[in-house]
Amino acid sequence: MDYERLRAVAGELMERYGDLASKVEIRDGEITMMMSPSTPHELNALRLRRQLDRQLGGDLVAHTGGDVEDPALGVLRRPDLIVASEAELETFQDSIDPRALHLVAEIVSPSNHANDYTEKMRDYPAMGVPLYLLIDPRKSTVTVCSDPADGPDGPRYRAVHEYVFGDPVRVGEWMLDSAEFKAYRPG
Repeated sequence: MDYERLRAVAGELMERYGDLASKVEIRDGEITMMMSPSTPHELNALRLRRQLDRQLGGDLVAHTGGDVEDPALGVLRRPDLIVASEAELETFQDSIDPRALHLVAEIVSPSNHANDYTEKMRDYPAMGVPLYLLIDPRKSTVTVCSDPADGPDGPRYRAVHEYVFGDPVRVGEWMLDSAEFKAYRPG
């Protein structure tokens, strides 16, 4: 099935099932419906957004919604948080051009962590996203990926810095207090 048809089907799912299909993603010719995030997941996204809001200048905003789409690559993602210009966000209708983003952040889920570590680690540099932040409450770690470029196996981030909860974390021009992030409870 071609990407345009997959995108139309994804749109129908979102219309029909509303909140149940609020996180529909497309990659490798497949539609994936993501589960609703847990309270600790959402709390971490809120804390990240709050920290970034205090530091963002100009018309940059931290936003916890929106489809990020690259039809040429056949990829539709719905990050947990993005940083972009509010003026540029106003120009987009159905989805956001990834090249307009300054940062994409994902809070790793307990059940689908490979998506964030493997698939999105390929997709975001291919889409031209300059900074990819992974907060992993399973392991109490934060990973900052930057400097996207072509590599021997395709686009990749050339700089990857890993931190543990409690470390100060530099993400581009912003600093995060990772001690604010909440680890998932074991079990």
